[in-house]
Amino acid sequence: MSELPRCVEIGNTPPAWREVVKVARYQYRLSLSLPVWEKISAARQVVEKIAASSVPHYGINTGLGALCDVVLAHDELQRLSHHTLMSHACGIGTPLRTEQVRAIMCSAVVNYSHGYSGISPGVVEGLIRLLNEQVTPIVPSRGSVGYLTHMAHIGLVLIGHGDVEFRGQRIPASQALAAIGMLPLTLGPKDGLSLVNGTPAMTGLACLTLDDTARLAAWADIVGAMSFEALGGQLQAFMAEVTVLKRHPGVQQTGDNLRRLLEGSIHLARHEGARLQDALSLRSMPQVHGACRDQFDHAARQIEKELHSATDNPLVVPVGDSYQIVSQANPHGASVAMACDLLAIAVCEWSSISERRAYRLVTPQANQLPPFLTTEGGVKSGMMIAHYSAASLVADNKRLAQPAVTDNFITSGLQEDHLSLGESAALKLDQALENAFYVLAIEYLLAAQAFDLVDGEDFSPGTSLAWKSLREALPAYQEEHALHLDIQATYQRLQETQVIDKLLSIAPNLLPSRQPSD
Repeated sequence: MSELPRCVEIGNTPPAWREVVKVARYQYRLSLSLPVWEKISAARQVVEKIAASSVPHYGINTGLGALCDVVLAHDELQRLSHHTLMSHACGIGTPLRTEQVRAIMCSAVVNYSHGYSGISPGVVEGLIRLLNEQVTPIVPSRGSVGYLTHMAHIGLVLIGHGDVEFRGQRIPASQALAAIGMLPLTLGPKDGLSLVNGTPAMTGLACLTLDDTARLAAWADIVGAMSFEALGGQLQAFMAEVTVLKRHPGVQQTGDNLRRLLEGSIHLARHEGARLQDALSLRSMPQVHGACRDQFDHAARQIEKELHSATDNPLVVPVGDSYQIVSQANPHGASVAMACDLLAIAVCEWSSISERRAYRLVTPQANQLPPFLTTEGGVKSGMMIAHYSAASLVADNKRLAQPAVTDNFITSGLQEDHLSLGESAALKLDQALENAFYVLAIEYLLAAQAFDLVDGEDFSPGTSLAWKSLREALPAYQEEHALHLDIQATYQRLQETQVIDKLLSIAPNLLPSRQPSD
């Protein structure tokens, strides 16, 4: 019996950010319910009626941006949509990843599903078709001050222009459309503007970063627990009676995770009372990791609210028994930009405290382990330089933690004179997350190597599971091959969820929110 295709249907209840991740990252199919299609069609009828009139309405029968006072004839409106895509598709640099483009496309469909855009139903059908057939536009990653360019490159594919990724190859869009039996679209009034407008690009990118950050939060607690145990930390700092006095929810979650992950450790019992207190990078994990978790919760709420918002300009707004075309600023992405900037600070903190623990694992003055985690110090350097790499990545993350939203420019002939830089905020957060995962991968390698060098296997069940899981993929490092290979392999382990899924039975609060399953 064949397995039913996994599908996300957008209905009257707005989708959660995790639904975008399912479509973007796990190739769920996307569909809209009949009532949603009816809302899209009703708003479109209003646009068609206005387009046929001589009364100017921004973006429907006028030019765009600083050209908003130029009124166009009806027979020019198709050309307006066509030229909007051509002129706005001016992205620069390395293309976005496939999952990032899919997230943007899914978020765009969610935006149109609210029924306030006035976009042609055929355009929405086209985007859904591309997603479900896995035809992914090639979209340059750079060149946006808030929106426009990423969505313009996606829109090009609908009219048969540009390149796509299809069946593992980069080919012209026209060729891919022919392969799936889809004709290029002819855009009508407002279609071009609706395709490039709004906040779907930054929102889709942000949804993926939430998925990654949830996994980072779990691994930070797991790997931090391993380092704490390898260094013989003092468990009193994590007592429930202590952490409960810090009222933030994230502190309670991380404190509970660490207690559960370290429960049953004979190794820690042997070190009880060995010192009055540990270094802050060890004893402050509930407070630091917890603060980062709280910022994740805030960012997730902000990003999900944006996903539930109508973000076109203009909007087709019902007023009484009719509709009004309203020019406004819902496409401004300040909320998403600030959420991503804040989350970048949290990601920097997760990586920063991880680097400090890694330093303590390799530094002879800070532990009772063999110097630099090798038994042949002198002939071998052990994990000494791996820590250097972690320090370099944390330095990068400190720069990436600088906010994007506070920057500003004047564009479009004085018309657009306050910008969000929301896509820049989401993309630098994505880079910070990659750096943070590499930093945690280095700490994971070091902590596992420390476990190898401690006599006996008297570690807790939780940390032992994480240690042995890594050892199934990698043996202890003996300097017989370049260390970067082990770092890369460990990084790949952190992109998976098998260890997290197993440890959820021990520490149910590892994930700040559950991720979509395959």
